[in-house]
Amino acid sequence: MAADRQKIVVLGVTGCIAAYKACEVTRSLLRSGVRVKVVMTEAATRFVGPLSFRTLTGEPVVTSLWDDPTASRVFHVSLAEEADVFVIAPCTANVLAKLAHGVADDMLTTVALATEAPLVLAPAMNTHMWWDEATQANLAALRERGAIIVEPDAGELVCGDVGKGRLAGLEAITAVVHAELERVQDLEGVRLLVTAGPTYEPIDPVRFIGNRSSGRTGYAIAEEAARRGAEVTLVSGPTELPDPFGCTVLRVQTAEEMHVAAMKAYGEADAVVATAAVTDLRPAEVSEHKLKKSDTPGALAFERTPDILAEMGAQKGKRVLIGFAAESQDLIPEARGKLERKHLDLVVANDITEPGLGFGSVRNRVSLVTSSDVEELPVMPKRELARVICDRTAALLRQKRRQ
Repeated sequence: MAADRQKIVVLGVTGCIAAYKACEVTRSLLRSGVRVKVVMTEAATRFVGPLSFRTLTGEPVVTSLWDDPTASRVFHVSLAEEADVFVIAPCTANVLAKLAHGVADDMLTTVALATEAPLVLAPAMNTHMWWDEATQANLAALRERGAIIVEPDAGELVCGDVGKGRLAGLEAITAVVHAELERVQDLEGVRLLVTAGPTYEPIDPVRFIGNRSSGRTGYAIAEEAARRGAEVTLVSGPTELPDPFGCTVLRVQTAEEMHVAAMKAYGEADAVVATAAVTDLRPAEVSEHKLKKSDTPGALAFERTPDILAEMGAQKGKRVLIGFAAESQDLIPEARGKLERKHLDLVVANDITEPGLGFGSVRNRVSLVTSSDVEELPVMPKRELARVICDRTAALLRQKRRQ
């Protein structure tokens, strides 16, 4: 993206009493130099007129799938593609539910489903609707997919109830939007290598030694980095995950195959995020045929697999190297040891004994370990963790360039 290209926020407005506050959100973004395009639900037009937004932005305002402001392209697709950030403020419980379940029955939800831009949602509703189990489940599903939720404020509501449900303040909403705009293309031109998933080391044509890594964190990092402009190569062990959008994906099975593919890509890489859970040991001998019960040995002889990250660290140069440490005890000391031995810039450490987190889960709790600091992060969806890791990668690259 050209450095001087004006950034575009697509603002969705839904039907509730707080819809008029979207005018202030629009004005604030325009004052900061952002180009704003507005999409309204039909219900939103009952509270504030499209003419208000058209006058503020100087842009067409779309309220229906049947509107066609452009003759050259399918408008909901072009609008989705040009958005740097898509924010919906206010966002009703009804639209939250549609987004959570992939319903696209109007222009706003259709654009939301089509866009690759970060999705910022500022809900507003009655407090009982906010705390309803269905709404909370929809919010959890959207967070796990990477949506950023600007939670509502508590106070007196227009219906007379008191509680959480008021649209968040203007500063809170615009601060989140600007933070996402800062991330847009902050990895442009960076050649990023990501390793992900487990490796499988065969015993015979049927059996293997492996681990429980799902690959979700690495895949989320690869997709987030590609969205932010990086040229991403993902070397992946066996997973059931689809290829992340915008990435070159190299699929492997064994530690040796990952070693060959990763080191080949390493030569061109500016930064590496090594999330793969590479099996440390492999059988010294692999049976050509399936072992029968009667032929199964009482013990297997093992040999070490290549230490990919250590080899990268030995050839580090000016690259940024980020590794992961999954431990069941002495988490921080083990992470610091890995940081030093392998010449890493950052280790993402997680305790694999925490139930419901880490391997096989969509959430995790990690600590970010550097030579001078340990930052403990709260439990978060792996897509949100991917955003944090990409933030750190961008910051480390900027630091390296200044040195």
